Amino acid sequence: MKIVVIGATGHIGGYLVPRLVAAGHEVVAISRGLRAPYRPHPAWNSVERITADRSAEDAAGTFAARIADLNADAVVDLVCFTRSAAEQLVEALRGRVELLVSCGTIWVHGTATEVPTTEDAARRPWGEYGVGKAEIEELLLHESRRAGGLRSVVLHPGHISGPGWKVINPAGNLDLDVWEKLATGREVVLPNFGLETVHHVHADDVAQAFQLAIERQSEAVGNSFHVVSDRALTLRGFAEGVAGWFGREAALRFVPFDEFRDQTSAESAAATLDHISRSPSASIDKARRLLGYSPRYTSLEAVAEAVEWLRQDGQLTLA
Repeated sequence: MKIVVIGATGHIGGYLVPRLVAAGHEVVAISRGLRAPYRPHPAWNSVERITADRSAEDAAGTFAARIADLNADAVVDLVCFTRSAAEQLVEALRGRVELLVSCGTIWVHGTATEVPTTEDAARRPWGEYGVGKAEIEELLLHESRRAGGLRSVVLHPGHISGPGWKVINPAGNLDLDVWEKLATGREVVLPNFGLETVHHVHADDVAQAFQLAIERQSEAVGNSFHVVSDRALTLRGFAEGVAGWFGREAALRFVPFDEFRDQTSAESAAATLDHISRSPSASIDKARRLLGYSPRYTSLEAVAEAVEWLRQDGQLTLA
């Protein structure tokens, strides 16, 4: 197949593009610039690369037609954030491509009533990101299920982790000092009782799911799927697991969130609140059953690769 990947050099694309090339597909990679992918790979030498400023071209009404004119069999959209952008793409691709696979987020659920959360659970999305992705999913699945509509699939990753970027830590934010404290036995303050959850996934497992959605279209079309590790982590269990990498017991102190907020930066406190307010724990039973999705990495294994990369990059000492 000829497959266009929009946002190809980011976290997911760095793994997805080499997977598609290895499977024999012709790949056209769309990105905002020609910077190197997060993950270097020889497969990029056989990929056609095109630069496009999606935001500017969406505003001008030209981006979707430009993608349609590439005459692909399938389009993978990794960077769609508004219903308007999705509508433009659907109108341009309808009748011209076989499949659109779009990247959503488990944050479409908002707060959960039962866990692990299934794809058809009642939703309470909040925040611009979660609400926007929920609107895109509604549009695409409705389009896919109507006669003559564009065949679509939506995949919802959790906290994407892997080498090349910072990942969510056991305090629910991106503060690098949390890793240093756990590695050296210093005290880490966690909000409440540390029982809220985060649900990571390795970028290669997300890429696996996108490849499966393309290659198992009869099962995938018209559906959305969670794409996460096998199990979520509590903040407390996460911290204990990380400390165990260094042969230590985690020195944890639990405080009410208001006190926690006073002991960290405004940016970190806001990130923590975003994560613990949702406390995602998503089921992958549907993706296992229909796609054959089988994550290679547990949450801790996915995070371990990221932390080791941060150490090698000089962002952490872990001494």
